Amino acid sequence: MSSAHPAEQIALLRRLSTVLDAPRSAVTRELSALLAPIAPHTALVVVTADAGGGERHGTGDAAFVDAVSALQLDHLRRIVLRPGSVGRDALPVAGVARPTLQVLARNGALLVLADPVGEPATDEFALHLWNVVASHLQKVADAAPPDYLHLARATSGVRMDALTELADEYSTTLESVLATLRSGVLDDSSARRRATVTAADGLVHLRTASDRVRTYTEEPVTTAFARLRDDLHPLVTYRDLQVQFVEPPADGRPLPGEVAHGARAVVRGAVLALVDVADVSRVRVQWDCDGTNLLINVRDDGPGDLSEANTLLQLVRQRIHALDGRMSVAATPGWGTEMAIVIPLDPPHAVSAPMTAAGLRPREREVIELLTVGRSNRAIAQELGISENTVKFHVSRILRKLGAASRAEAVSMLLSPRRP
Repeated sequence: MSSAHPAEQIALLRRLSTVLDAPRSAVTRELSALLAPIAPHTALVVVTADAGGGERHGTGDAAFVDAVSALQLDHLRRIVLRPGSVGRDALPVAGVARPTLQVLARNGALLVLADPVGEPATDEFALHLWNVVASHLQKVADAAPPDYLHLARATSGVRMDALTELADEYSTTLESVLATLRSGVLDDSSARRRATVTAADGLVHLRTASDRVRTYTEEPVTTAFARLRDDLHPLVTYRDLQVQFVEPPADGRPLPGEVAHGARAVVRGAVLALVDVADVSRVRVQWDCDGTNLLINVRDDGPGDLSEANTLLQLVRQRIHALDGRMSVAATPGWGTEMAIVIPLDPPHAVSAPMTAAGLRPREREVIELLTVGRSNRAIAQELGISENTVKFHVSRILRKLGAASRAEAVSMLLSPRRP
């Protein structure tokens, strides 16, 4: 790229600006268009580093984008690649080994190009470009605007995909065992032996997959709190401020990814709102967990005159509302301000959204109802007595009618509580 003509460099920067300015749902499309002349490919999939443990988007060849699994992508992120590295390897997708270029940004965001064309210099370019784009997306996520937290809360990032795939793993294992036991060519003893081996192998695989889904979508409460310490470090470094941290119990329930992310943003905002008031020199931050909720307490030693009109405090309230939580503020003149925040660990139960689904046909409503409880296309086809291709057709129509960019976004429209 160093020998590129200045006009080409300017064009490249202009296309990069387009990627960074694009809405989140369009980033993959714009990034694919930027890379296509330099690193031709048939499909592009990304998993960003954000609230749900990774938000997944893809563009290009649907046979790759729709078939590559969340567990495969997680394996690349956590096992195969190290942050800031590139690899080329075949990836089994829908029974076909597809050549891929795999790029892991420094912040843990993953970029995968299917059927890539290019030399090693192209790989290095893809890495540097993805570092820039992934860092930008991370900053957008870290800002945690309420709308972003609301969507993350409803869809839980890629958790739904991962859990659906895990359910498929269980289903496949059970089907294999039943097929063996019902075999007409095996005697009872042989069938039992083979079924036992199949079940044992399946259980080992499923335990591994379950652990990966758990780490993919949850964060130990102590780890989340340690990251909060790092988030608040600049306040301590560049202000005359003492922050006392009261650790959560080490055996507390792990936090869903979007709750851990949102809670850190809430505390950052709360501390900023408190220190925005004059004469605050100490802040106490405490986390606890009652098994159902994350309990946050933030208290300062200021004058106790924090106004409800404070812009930063209003943003904190909006973030908490997006996470389906609640907050009370007690400001006592001369004694300081205390914020008590409760954030539920589990997402809200599905609620009806008749206006959202009003334009759907009866069969499409049946499909979307099964999507909301995490059913895969195969499971939906079996339950409704239709083919998987017909399910895919219905899902495509549902996305168009709802104006959703993905299954997760469509489901979030029905799962999200109605906001005033």
